[in-house]
Amino acid sequence: MSELHRWIGFLVVGVFAIGWLFGLGLWIARRQAGDLFWRWLMVAQIVAFAQAVVGVLLLLLGRRTSDGLHIVYGVGPLVILGIAHALARDDSFRTRPWVPFAFASFISFGLSLRALMTGLGVG
Repeated sequence: MSELHRWIGFLVVGVFAIGWLFGLGLWIARRQAGDLFWRWLMVAQIVAFAQAVVGVLLLLLGRRTSDGLHIVYGVGPLVILGIAHALARDDSFRTRPWVPFAFASFISFGLSLRALMTGLGVG
């Protein structure tokens, strides 16, 4: 795995860990998300997209993973964030549109951690 891809991988895992912990804190405190949460979401999306772009570039350059699921783990957070955007617009989340993003962050944290582990040869 390239060094850039590895470091972005660590960053993605950290960013998504912050997101679901942030969401859990909001849920426990029964508070609404403020500007800080929405800024986190913007950063999370940018970092996840950058990770996917670097991964695709590595594939185009002939770098292959030993586990094909690594690609799913790396691209999965983008799909999950897209689903969260759709859910956040739904009436059931009208009063708490941040909830789908907190759940998406939890799932994406797990996927990103697994992608990092397979890339490092741990899994």
